[in-house]
Amino acid sequence: MYFLNINKPKGISSFDVIRILRKKLGIKQIGHSGTLDPLASGVLQIGVGDCTKLLDYLDSDKTYVANIKFGYVTSTFDDEGEKEFVSNPDFSYDDFENVLMTFLGITKQVPPKYSAVKINGKKACDIIRTKNNIQLEIPEREIEIYNISILNFSDYEAQIFVHCKKGVYIRSLVNDIGIKLGCGGYVTELKRVAAGCFRLEDSDKLDSIDYHIINPIDVLPFDKYELNEVEFSRILNGNYINPKQNVSSDKVLLTKDNKLVSFAILSDNLIKPKKVFRGV
Repeated sequence: MYFLNINKPKGISSFDVIRILRKKLGIKQIGHSGTLDPLASGVLQIGVGDCTKLLDYLDSDKTYVANIKFGYVTSTFDDEGEKEFVSNPDFSYDDFENVLMTFLGITKQVPPKYSAVKINGKKACDIIRTKNNIQLEIPEREIEIYNISILNFSDYEAQIFVHCKKGVYIRSLVNDIGIKLGCGGYVTELKRVAAGCFRLEDSDKLDSIDYHIINPIDVLPFDKYELNEVEFSRILNGNYINPKQNVSSDKVLLTKDNKLVSFAILSDNLIKPKKVFRGV
């Protein structure tokens, strides 16, 4: 069981990455955290083996670099959709920066209709594609942006940096920015440069011969507790232990010889296994 940090190339889906990895590694149990659109590239957190059960526990903050084209809107909020002219851009750098600042912190956002967001158990994009004329209403939801800034700027194009909480759709963000600027805007290129502690500069290309294996205890953001032989036996049998070391968090990684044995919780001063991994 391990994680991989894969640099997803532009032009394929996140599931395509999983399909390719399953074939290359000869392992069926592979999953990912944080879907990237085919248009997007960059960091994709991959879980292999039992690490697929731990993907939700990874640090979920995301960091993106997005290229924007002003003057138009598109049906998909990116370069793949049908384009519609709005107006020629007429704003300054300061105007642009002031608009970006309105998105800082906790705000509301409506995800794109062409997205994997679920509506009554079905992906919105699948509903739209099978029922072209349907008026699909997607409820807005709370998002949080920690930092947003301008990297490059010209009259018709810009590049922005966004550090945000999980769940932010950059395509919707750019569409909303275009609305506030009064000229429209859409994403022409999107790159995820970080997902939690997974960084683009440390990632492996999908077509690499070998991948850098990431030990889950090195990236999961919880206290670690090294088991002795007696404790190890109790945990493997699903029993709680009375910790002999100080544990400050309510979620604990139980280890043995630098390998993850269990994801556990601290309750009533007892460590109780929630998930046990026997392949150690």
